[in-house]
Amino acid sequence: MADKVFITDGGIETTLIFKEGLELPDFAAFYLLREQAGQQALERYFRSYAILARDFEAGLILESATWRANPDWATKLGYSEASLAGVDRQAIEMLEELRREFESQETPVVISGCVGPRGDGYNPTNLMSAAEAEQYHAPQIQTFSRTQADMVTAITMNYPDEAIGIVRAARNAGMPVAISFTVETDGKLPTGQSLKEAIEYVDESTDNGPEYYMINCAHPTHFANVLKVEDVWTERIRGLRANASAKSHAELNESVELDEGNPEELGRQYQSLMKKLRNLRVLGGCCGTDVRHIEAVCEACLG
Repeated sequence: MADKVFITDGGIETTLIFKEGLELPDFAAFYLLREQAGQQALERYFRSYAILARDFEAGLILESATWRANPDWATKLGYSEASLAGVDRQAIEMLEELRREFESQETPVVISGCVGPRGDGYNPTNLMSAAEAEQYHAPQIQTFSRTQADMVTAITMNYPDEAIGIVRAARNAGMPVAISFTVETDGKLPTGQSLKEAIEYVDESTDNGPEYYMINCAHPTHFANVLKVEDVWTERIRGLRANASAKSHAELNESVELDEGNPEELGRQYQSLMKKLRNLRVLGGCCGTDVRHIEAVCEACLG
């Protein structure tokens, strides 16, 4: 929550699949932790962002590779509940090694346990109540609370009740939590709810429970028009993890080639968004972005 800008990583799954040529069943990056070669690929990936943060003397948020590490997705890959907890711990331990190596006064390092949606990040089906979501996500968050993770971040949330459940589970575990919503090309959640309504509803339901909000898995052109500098609710948004591509979620699902967009243009778009989001402090990327995009964002926003 300091004034210092923190960077975080880009699109981990798209980078590992399209750049590294690795297989990620169901987009599950945590699947790589099962073998040494996969562990080394993840370490190289996170290390590239740690080097970038050091070079720009920015803070660094290391987000664990556990977006898919919940029971519904992991069961498809043959993981038991006990082995899934081991995955979460292993993912955090990897980041601890990087923190020991790279943390300095100029580059403070925060470790975040990543929580993903129970269902598809683009298509909110089988909606849960807040109480159901709290019960579902609590085991993973409790596991994170027993590691060296500093916080949890719920990425690609597409309806508020799941976010509320995660906030309550994090509060019960004594963990600070950030909520990151995704939006469609019209700047609204896949449910049709506005970003403003979603943020205000979660805040009202949790007594301002999230430490901050983020927007991820959408291109800046999809949501820039709904952000007004004079709107108080936008002050709750402190992080962006935008897509490189301006394609819709439906178009991205059908894509067989990676749309890398234009890193320099993305950097300029982040710079423009910083003028609208007065509290923007966390800069990262999502689908299609890699270290080049985040470097361009740093160049534009940090100089």
